[in-house]
Amino acid sequence: MSRYNFRECEQKWQRIWAERETFSAREDKDRPKYYVLEMFPYPSGRIHMGHVRNYTIGDVVARFKRARGFNVLHPMGWDAFGLPAENAAMENHLPPAQWTRDNIDHMRTELRAVGISYDWDRELATCDRDYYRHQQKLFLDFLKAGLAYRREAVVNWDPVEHTVLANEQVIDGKGWRSGAPVERRLLSQWFFRITAFADELLSDLESLNRWPERVRLMQENWIGRSEGLTMRFELVGRDDRLDLYTTRHDTIFGASFCAIAPDHPLAQELAKSSPTLGDFIGECQRLGTTEAAIETAEKVGFDTGLKARHPFRPDVELPVYIANFVLMDYGTGAIFGCPAHDQRDLDFARKYDLSVIPVVAPAGADAGNFTIGAEAYLGDGVLINSEFLDGLDVAEAKRGVAERMVKAGVGEPSVKYRLRDWGVSRQRYWGCPIPVVKCGACGIVPVPAEDLPVLLPDDVSFEEAGNPLDRHPTWKHVACPRCAGPAERETDTCDTFVDSSWYFARFASARAPVPLDRAAVDYWLPVDQYIGGIEHAILHLLYSRFFTRALRQCGYLDIKEPFAGLLTQGMVCHETYQDEAGRWLYPDQVTRTRDGRVTRTETGAAVTVGRSESMSKSHRNVVDPGGIIAAYGADAARWFMLSDSPPERDLEWTDAGVEGVWRFINRVWRLATESDRAARTTGPPPTPSAVATDLRRASHRTVAAVTEDLEAFRFNRAVARVYELSNTLADTPPSARGEDIDAAWAEGLEILVLLIGPMMPHLGEELWARLGHERLLADEPWPEADPTLIRAEMVTIAVQVNGKVRGLLEMTPDQDDETVAASALALDNVQRVIGDKPIRKKIVVPNRIVNVVV
Repeated sequence: MSRYNFRECEQKWQRIWAERETFSAREDKDRPKYYVLEMFPYPSGRIHMGHVRNYTIGDVVARFKRARGFNVLHPMGWDAFGLPAENAAMENHLPPAQWTRDNIDHMRTELRAVGISYDWDRELATCDRDYYRHQQKLFLDFLKAGLAYRREAVVNWDPVEHTVLANEQVIDGKGWRSGAPVERRLLSQWFFRITAFADELLSDLESLNRWPERVRLMQENWIGRSEGLTMRFELVGRDDRLDLYTTRHDTIFGASFCAIAPDHPLAQELAKSSPTLGDFIGECQRLGTTEAAIETAEKVGFDTGLKARHPFRPDVELPVYIANFVLMDYGTGAIFGCPAHDQRDLDFARKYDLSVIPVVAPAGADAGNFTIGAEAYLGDGVLINSEFLDGLDVAEAKRGVAERMVKAGVGEPSVKYRLRDWGVSRQRYWGCPIPVVKCGACGIVPVPAEDLPVLLPDDVSFEEAGNPLDRHPTWKHVACPRCAGPAERETDTCDTFVDSSWYFARFASARAPVPLDRAAVDYWLPVDQYIGGIEHAILHLLYSRFFTRALRQCGYLDIKEPFAGLLTQGMVCHETYQDEAGRWLYPDQVTRTRDGRVTRTETGAAVTVGRSESMSKSHRNVVDPGGIIAAYGADAARWFMLSDSPPERDLEWTDAGVEGVWRFINRVWRLATESDRAARTTGPPPTPSAVATDLRRASHRTVAAVTEDLEAFRFNRAVARVYELSNTLADTPPSARGEDIDAAWAEGLEILVLLIGPMMPHLGEELWARLGHERLLADEPWPEADPTLIRAEMVTIAVQVNGKVRGLLEMTPDQDDETVAASALALDNVQRVIGDKPIRKKIVVPNRIVNVVV
């Protein structure tokens, strides 16, 4: 039996696609467009199985839509700035640019080997001077529009990487890359005013009906809109007041203390005369600024000695603490603590022996005996111990407090957001330079657009920690663009999430002399289908949504949402292995014997098999895509990635699975190359036999089902249906011959090849050519199912009388309503139930239900 020579075929068809520029996209207003995009990779040097799955899914969508008549844009680029390149430069004594370019070259070669239908003419890397030149222009536009600004802020400082981190980049109080505990520092930083769009970023989530619900919920929670009350407490013995924000003003009579953030102006003022307080604030700054860090840390405070007067009980004075769990960036940076109904406040009150007064009790509870133990009461109920609020529910109590405070002029309703402005300054070299200079006379001065790009210097040193741009002898020293006096460049560079927040728009006009060619972006945007990991549900997607609105405000485009559809694929998993010493082993270091034992290949020693986990270098349970492609071909890897599970779920990689795919590929190969039925025909004769009709029915029903599955991204179901069709063709007995049967079989084979085209494109192209076609399979239209062949021979119709099923009809499909209704009324049981009652209405749902109303 012949075997498919994948090495020869895959290289041949990849070369032909490149020579013919098969996948180069051009604007064509006479055709519907379809823009499919996978989240572009960081050029780490090698692709992994997660890449293969992600890009295969995108490629199937792109090839399928192309066959369906769409003008498809499917580009690829590289998220190329970032600290890993700097770390590699220090370790390998290579410039970051060289390390990055070498990795891009290697990964590009690997991706081409997978056979992805990219428009490589649009390839870009965010470290390209041409790319970040345009990004700097956008920064200047945002600055002019008031969407970029500079201010002092308490930031997350990574003491290992010597850079600022966004809150989203701090995981469990530690830097997302270094793992070092994050500290708070007060620095001058550049920000993007994402909060200017908070309302619409939240409300427009409703329009994203092709996004996963959990992603929309994650963004909704991150934006965190809350309605509350801003109130002003009088500070005893001082002329100023303390502004507080709360969403639980119903609990005001349970207040036992007030607390302010360590970086609150009042705290900073008091620290000037108290070294002890200064030391305490320093300890708080080492905690980090994220909610995760704050929630897990012990709640501690510093009693300032100040008192705040209760707004409804003038004789009650509440101690004012500086507390490590209060954030300056949320609300007003000050709270009142109600320990009975907030666990954090309760822990704090127990530590400092403060009163705990329950003011909300469950409905029906005895107010006189209701107490708080180790846990705060967070449920609904009625107000107690609250004077004029007693007996009200929580909502009524909130309204009552708000009305009185507004009337007294000491409070007003407020809407606050958890979302903070996006800090984009990073103290590192390998990033997009921020295009401003700092002049002693003129202040912050934008670099003129005609002087862009501000290029990174090539001659930097990484011998010392910190930002090499700060230490460069000449780069940062320039003349002020405004007064020509001595000035210094901004040495902070942009957060790499800035680079990835608009690349999808640049792809629409990747070689344009301006950041975005308006005609091109109007044609291609938004991205119709975006594909990537759930780990980017907040960071990248939220920033891209902001960037699109900012670009709209600056006149670059006219859409609000960048990604109309979103698919978040699952992880690729593999079982884990450990040797007798507990060391992790790679899959290619172990052998599974015939009796099921797993041993170390080199020594024969027993190996412990652990649970399946997502592939990671730390557990060494990674499979090299290059090795799989070398052994079985790219199409085998692609087909396995699609066949095992729905794309949004995790996929279990097994050697047995890919070996099974290889057997199927060779089966299809032999079907097409060894059967004398495969000769091209002009179509079946006008009166086919029952065998031929059954063959055609199977083929066309497969077309309809696979089309529906690919439209819905049910790739694993589409694969299963292709298996069924191949079995039908293979199982047609050799003795069943005739012009009609051979023609139907040949038609089924052509349909099979067309259907596997998006999923196994190299095999598909080779078989299509061997069947005698001159045009590329990639240029062929998608097959259309004959409606007369996919229609069911009989349908079962439920017959109801006044909504209750009284009988069933077996009929040929698509009969007219009058015929169906008459047949239903003729059923004996239906006649018996109706009796002499007049029929008021007959409702027919085609091929499904008849309901007779009497």
